[in-house]
Amino acid sequence: MAMAIDDAFEVEFEFSCYSTSTTTTTTTTDDEPGCTWNDWGSPVVDWGSLSSERDEFQDLIESMMDDGTGFELVRVENETSNSVSVSVSTDTMVVDDETNSGDSKGLRLVHLLMAAAEALTGATKSRELARVILVRLKELVSPNDGTNMERLAAYFTEALQGLLEGSGGGHSKHLITNGTHHHRDKHHQSDMIAAFQLLQDMSPYVKFGHFTANQAILEAVTHDRRIHIVDYDIMEGIQWASLMQSLVSRKDGPPTPHLRITALSRGNNGWRSIGTIQETGRRLVAFAASIGLPFSFHQYKLDSNETFRPSAVKLVRGEALVINCMLHSPHFTHRAPGSVASFLSGAKTLNPRLVTLVEEEVGTIGDGEFMGRFMDSLHHYSAMFDSLEAGFPMQCRARALVERLILGPRIAGSLNQIYRTGNEDESGPLSEFLNKIGFKPVNISFGNHCQAKLLLGLFNDGYRVEELANNRLVLGWNSRRLLSASIWTSPPDSDL
Repeated sequence: MAMAIDDAFEVEFEFSCYSTSTTTTTTTTDDEPGCTWNDWGSPVVDWGSLSSERDEFQDLIESMMDDGTGFELVRVENETSNSVSVSVSTDTMVVDDETNSGDSKGLRLVHLLMAAAEALTGATKSRELARVILVRLKELVSPNDGTNMERLAAYFTEALQGLLEGSGGGHSKHLITNGTHHHRDKHHQSDMIAAFQLLQDMSPYVKFGHFTANQAILEAVTHDRRIHIVDYDIMEGIQWASLMQSLVSRKDGPPTPHLRITALSRGNNGWRSIGTIQETGRRLVAFAASIGLPFSFHQYKLDSNETFRPSAVKLVRGEALVINCMLHSPHFTHRAPGSVASFLSGAKTLNPRLVTLVEEEVGTIGDGEFMGRFMDSLHHYSAMFDSLEAGFPMQCRARALVERLILGPRIAGSLNQIYRTGNEDESGPLSEFLNKIGFKPVNISFGNHCQAKLLLGLFNDGYRVEELANNRLVLGWNSRRLLSASIWTSPPDSDL
């Protein structure tokens, strides 16, 4: 039976505000004036028209430069030094109000971003040209105001600027590993938690994955007295509050089973450090004690190269082993595909009862090279910005906090990752990888599907849910798939 949605909301909020001291404190945030629910319009960009082949893309860029809606590139050659400089003529930027409509400016910004990405990574690379285009973009947009497309373009401009600054000599691996940490280290952890709380209250993006995974876990361990969850990235542990409450109140099977959680940690290399995971463990221990659930918490530190050694995980006979892998979380640092693959491959040798996997639905447009993946990332985050517009008013500071602390760093991490992998095919769906290494799909129950629909009913009508391959639920915004939750198992008689 599916979890009660309202109760699960209340439990997650209660846990997110839980204090390990004797006094439980609750934090509330008053809406500022003007923060009301609104039904905002559809995206200003026709993404289908931009999903063209490379030669059509070149024509698009050329037409942009010639039609007066973009900019004019002035190429100046120094006869004595044979050097080339590129500048922007702003004469062509004077447009009337009708031309400078939201649709026109939104499309122009997309063209500029495409041109900058092409100059940075295309066959005829020009870092100087990329720099000029990015300078122009910074003049046109700001992450602090403007339309959805304008703010989105500002974050993509910042991400491309990061690639440009780190691309000297053709390598940006140091930027890949440190870029998202750099963003987060500048902000206090409490601000991040506040932004995360706002996001999960105003969007189903976080709870969709948590609820789908938790419901599958509850169904898989109905008759077990001991449950062990190995969590790939536990963050604040908010996912487990509602599961704990459900285990305590379950009517079928043994009452109050013992729950053990092993959280993976990666050392002191970012705000998801060993210390913060220990704090998460203390909150979980305190919350479990407050509701009468037998509970223990452990940490497992990955190797420096994030290799997972399954032999180091303590297993107890009679425990139902669950592997939890949440890769969609908004403030989840982009992990190298090899790290995730190492974890899932190692988990296979442990023969888990259940594997819950939640990942972003980011495919590829075009031929899979940087430009195609860049456009898909732009499309993906455009849909996210539009979906959040339904919950966060146009000028609401709360939404600005979410964009600045969560979405901005994720955009930077996304571009860093696809820039590093280049033409390598490292970004395929992990659900395909699980099937390849021998995991078997577990059907999504009717109750789990109904629960997802009930959850989306609490938010804007633009959200939708669909079921794929019987073991996968997908959260979408209008025509765009945002993330998916899939359920797997490793049969005892499978080859290890």
